[in-house]
Amino acid sequence: MKRFAFTTGCVLIALFSSAVAANSANDIAKDEAQDEARDKVQGNGKDKTHVKAQDKVNKKADLVGKTIVITGASSGFGEGVARRFAARGANVVLAARRGELLEQIASQCGPNALAVATDVSKAEQVKALSEAALAKFKQIDVWINNAGVGAFGRFTDIPLADQARMIDINLTGVVNGSHFAVSQFKKQGHGTLINVASMAGKIPIAYYATYSATKFGIVGFDDALRAELKADKLKDIHVCTVNPLPTNTQFWTNGANYTGHKINPGVMYEPDIVVDAINDLVLHPKDEINVGLKAKVAVRGHRLAPRSVEDNYGDYLRKIQFEEGPSAPPSPGTLYRPVSF
Repeated sequence: MKRFAFTTGCVLIALFSSAVAANSANDIAKDEAQDEARDKVQGNGKDKTHVKAQDKVNKKADLVGKTIVITGASSGFGEGVARRFAARGANVVLAARRGELLEQIASQCGPNALAVATDVSKAEQVKALSEAALAKFKQIDVWINNAGVGAFGRFTDIPLADQARMIDINLTGVVNGSHFAVSQFKKQGHGTLINVASMAGKIPIAYYATYSATKFGIVGFDDALRAELKADKLKDIHVCTVNPLPTNTQFWTNGANYTGHKINPGVMYEPDIVVDAINDLVLHPKDEINVGLKAKVAVRGHRLAPRSVEDNYGDYLRKIQFEEGPSAPPSPGTLYRPVSF
């Protein structure tokens, strides 16, 4: 069966025929059209422009006075959502290891922003983050676990200490944040937990083995926690999972690199698409979102032909990461200390 070229830079490789992608895209387009139709019906026939304007007002009103904790808030998605929510009147609590930079961002977000230097892998620091948020703002409405790091290369070339550190930040950090968040949500009777995973948590990625494992771990953790909350009849506590494709942030320049070349994830997307997705989840929680049409197509293609997708993407990454591009020395990146490159 003829394969077609991978173009997204993450997982949209030669799925196994262009028809599969087309059918998936058509199905997704139909789903989105149905959502639009429902929105129109809910608008009770009002003028579309008026409905959109009113919706914008309502969205802002929905965030005024809400308290949102954001880890990994010193750059990328975390910084983006912090600025977005602060502009909409929310109280934002920014957490990251880079304390000075965090303070600068918080000051730019306004008087309802609080910076708390935090290493999410350390439970006592995450507890202190939760306590600081509650001391200033009295409750926590949304907690976003966004902090994450990468280590890239052949599995046996990445030191075990680096792989353990990545697990501590990416997975243990999410467990730590979720524990304090959900504990508070239970006391309040409501709250939304948003955990940022990855498309690498839906489709196994060659040369990203342990990173992929941490993201699969987040997806499974969220599924299990969601089921538990449902079984306990806690319908006002939501758990949301966000799965982005490779995005143009410092993540790629700050990652641990054992490939011998400058990190090259392929085509990348701008972070606004992920910031928009997280914003929508705060306003309208849902279980899981694969960010962007291409991500949705990739997941459907992998369900239909998993081995084809995994093998082809492995071949693609080997070529662009190990056979092309400028050379680079081995580096642990920002695994052990926050450094800007």
